[in-house]
Amino acid sequence: NMNFLSGIWWPLPLLLLWATPRVTSSWWYMGAVGSSRVMCDNVPGLVSRQRQLCRRHPEAMLSIGRGVAAWTAECQHQFRQHRWDCSALERGQRLLGRVLLRSSRESAFVHAISSAGVVFAITRACSQGELKSCSCDPGKKGSAKDSKGHFDWGGCSDNIDYGVKFARAFVDAKERKGKDARALMNLHNNRAGRKAVKRFLKQECKCHGVSGSCTLRTCWLAMADFRKTGDYLWKKYNGAIQVVMNQDGTGFTVANKRFKKPTKNDLVYFESSPDYCIRDRDVGSPGTAGRVCNQTSRGMDSCEVMCCGRGYDTSRVSRMTKCECKFHWCCAVRCQDCLEVVDVHTCKAPKSAGWVSRT
Repeated sequence: NMNFLSGIWWPLPLLLLWATPRVTSSWWYMGAVGSSRVMCDNVPGLVSRQRQLCRRHPEAMLSIGRGVAAWTAECQHQFRQHRWDCSALERGQRLLGRVLLRSSRESAFVHAISSAGVVFAITRACSQGELKSCSCDPGKKGSAKDSKGHFDWGGCSDNIDYGVKFARAFVDAKERKGKDARALMNLHNNRAGRKAVKRFLKQECKCHGVSGSCTLRTCWLAMADFRKTGDYLWKKYNGAIQVVMNQDGTGFTVANKRFKKPTKNDLVYFESSPDYCIRDRDVGSPGTAGRVCNQTSRGMDSCEVMCCGRGYDTSRVSRMTKCECKFHWCCAVRCQDCLEVVDVHTCKAPKSAGWVSRT
């Protein structure tokens, strides 16, 4: 029940997953028509600043719900070939919460991508006129100049500054209540996520003139597809820097002096990750038993790596595929349905297949 849940400390990405309404949520519409105070007061785990923002901008919570869908899908895409595949998001928030309570590289990525998802969702909602508190970027008006010459600002430039400002206020509010190492780490990774979205803001233009000549250009700024942010943060995950708290407890420094000091764009973590081979509640690992592996790969999705040396089972399955596709003028591609028999390889379970728990 709500009273029980409100006593739990919820990591922000987990809170967003649990509490943000989806587009089809009937309770959201009831709350929006009625009192936003009632709706916001019944979301567990919000700190006072987050409740204030929720009451002031109840429609923003619906937009954030879309952001949740975007970042969870992106997280699962980026980790699809790894032992920890972000599937804990589907298997239950408690399992994901265990991952986020560790200061690992996976926690760093989830904080960054969820913060980025809020920026993306709020900015998009501004441009589409869904929020009362913002609209298109008000600063992109009049004439300007770039490497190609003069142009006029037109259309609707994405108001990324508002999206970043709102996400910083809402997402960081919970971390600012604490002064410990994990709070500092989460604040750093939250900011890296926000900066990643802004990094891929691009200028788009439309030419005007006789026969398509570019005598006059109208331009606007637009966010890139969220996949670009995900790909960028994935590279940052792979190059994440392990840090330790400095002596006065106000920040952190690199754990290994041979590595460079992290920039504001880098992801940072304190704890080494577990191997995620077996189901372990304490570290939030669902294990790899039953995961599909690639017998011919030498990467992270290979049967040797994915199955942690336990071996794999092979089953022959039939599936329908498109085949004998032909191009017909103009302009269609027609295919036949063919039955294909393939071998599917899945990781064996460890001899002791139950949950591991140290508590």
